[in-house]
Amino acid sequence: MKHDFDVAVVGAGPAGLVAARVCAERGLTTALYDEQATPGGQIYRAVTASPLRRTGILDNDYWHGASLARACERSGAQYVPQATVWAAEVRGDGGWQLGVSVAGASRAPVVRAVILATGAQERPFPVPGWTLPGVMTAGAAQLLLKTSGQVPSGPTVLAGCGPLLWLLAWQYLAAGVKFDALLETTPRGRLAQAMPHAAGFMLSDYLARGVQLVRHVRRRVKVVEYVSALAAEGEDRLQRIRYEVDGVGETLPADLLLLHQGVVPGINLAHAIGCALRWNERQACFEPVVDAWGGSSLPNLYIAGDGAGIAGAAAAAARGALAALAVANALGRIDGRVRDKAAIPHRAELARALRGRAFFDTLYRPVDAFRIPQGDTLVCRCEEVSARDVVDEVRHGCPGPNQLKAFLRCGMGLCQGRYCGLTVTELIAQERGVSPADAGYFRLRFPAKPVTLGELAAMPSSPEALAAVVREKGTH
Repeated sequence: MKHDFDVAVVGAGPAGLVAARVCAERGLTTALYDEQATPGGQIYRAVTASPLRRTGILDNDYWHGASLARACERSGAQYVPQATVWAAEVRGDGGWQLGVSVAGASRAPVVRAVILATGAQERPFPVPGWTLPGVMTAGAAQLLLKTSGQVPSGPTVLAGCGPLLWLLAWQYLAAGVKFDALLETTPRGRLAQAMPHAAGFMLSDYLARGVQLVRHVRRRVKVVEYVSALAAEGEDRLQRIRYEVDGVGETLPADLLLLHQGVVPGINLAHAIGCALRWNERQACFEPVVDAWGGSSLPNLYIAGDGAGIAGAAAAAARGALAALAVANALGRIDGRVRDKAAIPHRAELARALRGRAFFDTLYRPVDAFRIPQGDTLVCRCEEVSARDVVDEVRHGCPGPNQLKAFLRCGMGLCQGRYCGLTVTELIAQERGVSPADAGYFRLRFPAKPVTLGELAAMPSSPEALAAVVREKGTH
């Protein structure tokens, strides 16, 4: 079968940009499909087009993404922006046929290998009132800052745990935003639990920067520690935040509540394709099963970056390079000796990036109360299903997430389980007294993201028409 490209890379964050560059530099024809209008992924969102250049609001770690984008462009990899990959099917020859929507039309390119670099998404934070207008994720607020320089003006509260929460607080302070409080949900005793992993953290790049960042925020913002309960309240929109520390309740007026409790791998596309998953207990999430090169359980399909397991931008870039070298070897461009030698600096960079990861994962693992809601708290926003609804069905014999679809339509809305999947799994596991791995996850089918009938109807009818569209859209 004729192939449109040797390799398709899905996602233009650090893993995807590096993977596409290395593939192209090794002589493989490479398409880099990206949902955004500009490269960078979530961590480097709009890095080549941000209005905040030369303002000092975003640090050098963010601007490093521009160098990755420029290197990818120079490599000759074909960057296709605003492209949604919604399906992938293995062919009889071991290659892959994709379903890709670009500019309102879908097409089906055929490639010899695929590298998924779909990155991470914020973990659900299902507390009472989290669907009220005026409540959003810290990550979404950061994207508004990066892409358009937008910041809040009214009473604002940040709540949750994890490095991104503190980074956003620092960025807001640098932008002149006066927010009212940071409610920290890391429980008492968690630091002691993380201390056995402190040696790696002390040797990591996180230490000096993290300490400086946290101290800077604490000097300028009210930080409330050990928050054990949290609720957003208001009539028709957020008006106040109720929280609890050591059994004592407090209330804060607020127009905006930004929630965050870490990120988890974006697994929907990999899972829909059929890649095997495993439960990561330390990070409390599912992740794809991959080998040391990013190879999945399926032939000629690799997963790189945070989509394969949360480890940060530097680790993602190294994993992208390793996956690309593995593809170049699998497709006959380089032999195993060249692959292994070229991988040495990338493996060293990956090892450096992973220092301190266990410390962070232990310290900032969200507590059960904020991962597994109770009562009338909504779990599935699309279908308006509450925690009580899920528990009731389990008590009536529903064994897992897929059976729950038939009872409550959980996971069948527009998000296709992205924002409720983990919560549903953990609710079922807790009620049944089994592990999340035993409870299972939603069975996902194509299209992995919503596609209109018009997009399908506009699919090019010949390889020549497909090539013309790719040439037209393939621009940096």
